[in-house]
Amino acid sequence: MASDTTDSPLQIVGLSKAYRVGFLARQRRTALDSLSLALVRGELLGYLGPNGSGKTTTLKILTGLIFPDSGSVSVLGEPLGSRGWRRRVGYLPEHPYLYDYLTPNEYLDYAGRLFGLETGTRRASARALLAQVGLEDSADVVMRRFSKGMVQRVGLAQALLNDPELVLLDEPMSGLDPLGRRLVRNIVLDLKARGKTVLFSTHILSDAETLCDRVAVLRSGKLLAVGRLDQILNVDVSALEVLVSVPGASLPDLPGGVRVHPAMSERVRLDVPEGALAPVVAAVEGAGGRVLSVLPTRESLEDYFVREMGPPAEGTWAPRD
Repeated sequence: MASDTTDSPLQIVGLSKAYRVGFLARQRRTALDSLSLALVRGELLGYLGPNGSGKTTTLKILTGLIFPDSGSVSVLGEPLGSRGWRRRVGYLPEHPYLYDYLTPNEYLDYAGRLFGLETGTRRASARALLAQVGLEDSADVVMRRFSKGMVQRVGLAQALLNDPELVLLDEPMSGLDPLGRRLVRNIVLDLKARGKTVLFSTHILSDAETLCDRVAVLRSGKLLAVGRLDQILNVDVSALEVLVSVPGASLPDLPGGVRVHPAMSERVRLDVPEGALAPVVAAVEGAGGRVLSVLPTRESLEDYFVREMGPPAEGTWAPRD
């Protein structure tokens, strides 16, 4: 997707933020360093980075929870300090803290009042959203009895209550079981299908691969790259991961360059250079074994970080995301 910013719902230019740390807070540590980023209307942008890279700091600045040291932000065509855009944006923090003694229905009604929604609209929206996040049967249970994943789902419902044009999601899969993760993925994809713009913060590469049109990769407060994930990572296949089954896990002689991982019962995982696949298959089948799967291996997001900036220095301070 092109990065034309003429109609961008979110434009960040030169955003910087440092925190005071140490004895008497005399030292300053940079959390964001001249961040510039623009979203395309209707896209789902993955905001990727390891813990402490500055993702949550960015989202807290965008929502007015903390203030930047420098830089400018435009949200839905308005400056960050304006109140006009706030009713058109939804936000889910990484660790939502909700009112323990309210039920989801009561909490969403309260949030709807803050958005200025009429009674009928906010009640209908609350019912629909609680059903969408799988909490319709718990709509009248006080939230102090909820698990972390259930609270996360209520937070997601709140983020969508005002039918926002721009949705900011900070690690929305946090604390969710596999069913909850799939539910959130489906909701996010539905938002995109409806033309919403989504900024999706995560450090999990598979989430970005499944959901995002583009990704922005952040480390130590610096933006490393923006684009499609397959453009940023090295996707050239130089090796293959081959899972084989051999009687007694007794492997035949294999070509040079093949790496053998510890056996799991009769299953053995091999790292095979691309040009050596055919001889490996022939050797395994000749020994009475079977090839169960062949998967290409490629650079991971962690590999990318290390390649671009090197591993973090020992003892290096990193702000909380």
